[in-house]
Amino acid sequence: MKKNIKKIFIITMLMVILSITVTSADTLESLEISDYVPSIQILVLFTILALLPSIIIMMTSFTRIIIVLSFIRNAVGTQNTPPNQVLIGLAIFLTLFIMTPVAAQINEEALQPYLNDEITQAEAIDNSMKHLRTFMLKQTDGKDLSLFMDIAQTDEVNDMEDIPNTALIPAFIIGELKKAFQMGFIIFIPFIVIDMIVASTLMSMGMMMLPPVMISLPFKILLFILVDGWHLVIKSIVSSFR
Repeated sequence: MKKNIKKIFIITMLMVILSITVTSADTLESLEISDYVPSIQILVLFTILALLPSIIIMMTSFTRIIIVLSFIRNAVGTQNTPPNQVLIGLAIFLTLFIMTPVAAQINEEALQPYLNDEITQAEAIDNSMKHLRTFMLKQTDGKDLSLFMDIAQTDEVNDMEDIPNTALIPAFIIGELKKAFQMGFIIFIPFIVIDMIVASTLMSMGMMMLPPVMISLPFKILLFILVDGWHLVIKSIVSSFR
């Protein structure tokens, strides 16, 4: 089941990239890949593969997750522990977990009908993008969306479906960055308190040459273990997308 969801997720991202790179929103309905010569199809395929990592990072929950996990490592002060590979791997699997409902909807309404020749490729792309847009709109602040629509001088829209992807995607990204930094600030507070207590204690004892970080690190790790830090953080991250 997990392998199928992963395949669905990757195929979905490929379809989304295709909708962004090959055509504009105004001509998407009339697009048919069969109209391209084989050489152009190969060029488009390589373009899709090149942009796939960026789309996965920027249009899913990955950005918020990896930033929060990085804040945890910096707050505890363990430098390269956990290593980047572990944090990225955890972020990827959490992204798959969070995006599973979206991937399931896309599989049911876009991928399977397309594979069964029930809908065209353009309709499959539209259906896929619809569910991704629903996810992004739910996580996007209205003022961020208004910012990019004002910059692009986009006319006022009466329906969410009329919001262009060129405004929605960057608004979603900066919203994710904002929420990740808010969570990171809260994470930092207890560890800063420990650093301050250790530094003031060492100073009052006249131990000026002893680095406070060396003494505070074991206490910060102990605090993180006692409160079951990983459980709390992962729970907070996943809950923030509900």
